[in-house]
Amino acid sequence: MKNNYSLAERNRIVEENLCRIEKTIRRNRTLMKAAHLDYDDVYQELAIRLIRCVEGFDPEKGTLEQHIDAQLQYELLNCKDSRSRYGFTCAPRDLRGAVVSLSGCRELAAA
Repeated sequence: MKNNYSLAERNRIVEENLCRIEKTIRRNRTLMKAAHLDYDDVYQELAIRLIRCVEGFDPEKGTLEQHIDAQLQYELLNCKDSRSRYGFTCAPRDLRGAVVSLSGCRELAAA
């Protein structure tokens, strides 16, 4: 059974747990540096995941804190995926160096 949080309750819980985003980022600083991830982009992605996480929390499956920590860690690992980094939806998993300039796209379209 899902939770029955009102919008105000959900927002309060999200605000109380924003510190968990910082904690997750601090624990994975090396990963972020190696994957060349921007702090602000990762923070925004984790904040969205936190909101969805609180909305979809099922109290019968464990504590809210455990659920939040697991979901934030999962989202951070997905941030390094090329699909989310470059915005491709049907792209293969690893696209390092596959970014094409707009002028290159125009040349292809003209041909």
